[in-house]
Amino acid sequence: MVTRAVSQALCSLVPEGSRLLVACSGGIDSTVLLDALQELGWNLSIGHVNHGLRGEESEADEAFVCELGASRGIPVGVERVDPGALRQGGSSRERPTLQEAARRLRYAALERLAEASSAAWIATAHTTDDQAETVLMRLLRGSGPDGLTGIPPRTGRVVRPLLGVRRREVEDWAARRGLVWREDASNASPAYTRNRVRALIRQLEEEFNPNLSRSLRDLAEAQRGDRAWLDALVEREAESRISNFGGVWVIEGKDWEAMPDALARRLAREALRRAGIGREVTRVHLDRMVGFLRRGRAQAAIELPAGFELAREGGTFQVRAKLTKTKR
Repeated sequence: MVTRAVSQALCSLVPEGSRLLVACSGGIDSTVLLDALQELGWNLSIGHVNHGLRGEESEADEAFVCELGASRGIPVGVERVDPGALRQGGSSRERPTLQEAARRLRYAALERLAEASSAAWIATAHTTDDQAETVLMRLLRGSGPDGLTGIPPRTGRVVRPLLGVRRREVEDWAARRGLVWREDASNASPAYTRNRVRALIRQLEEEFNPNLSRSLRDLAEAQRGDRAWLDALVEREAESRISNFGGVWVIEGKDWEAMPDALARRLAREALRRAGIGREVTRVHLDRMVGFLRRGRAQAAIELPAGFELAREGGTFQVRAKLTKTKR
């Protein structure tokens, strides 16, 4: 039952009695989440973000959510965003896709709506099927183990209590409760990668494994557990090996050759993250960096992204802005 799954999830995610802002698009998933949370007696407000991407349909979605809140006695906050504006300027490589821009603006707007309604947490309606689609999309794009952690149950104050619920269970709940919702025609368009992956999962479930979505969800949960263990190990190593002196990040040079590759790469990435250039780094950078940490010559240096370098100074290494040579 949806309410049981939502209740169990929230028990491990937020303190009992917290005020929740329900991110509601007007679609079936968020409408069911709102219904289940109200049935469970949570203190709620509703947040709706109008991206303006579907013209009159977007306006109708907003009107529907406002009416839904009024009919249930739940306050509604609305914010309008313009994803197209976020894509103006910059190179095509740096420019986010329309979906990425919409996502960034949506979460920022939900944070503001939560503040305005004094909600401590934001609840979104991601389901097991959304998790499966995310994991498979990342796998198809060549993601490493960290990418296969999928959508986390909680990010900051955003919680996802429907992650353990299949979409067909959501549909059954909506039918039994006589709920009304809005359909987004773009969810059926093959122009979007997620929609094609959704169709692929359905085909694979029919032909090979009827529980594929749950298997992909379980894979994400297992990967999150492994990553949490590794992150704790990396943090412990980083505290003893990485320090900052006057804006220069210093890495202890001992025992890198004996360190397992997986830990060495993660520790190298952590050093670059602390230096503020973690987002610029690729697997190639990390492999070169680990190789240098293990075999670097005295006073030698290698280039890092964003105008930085990794240089050996005695028994330590330094992550610093690249030194410029003066002409004689």
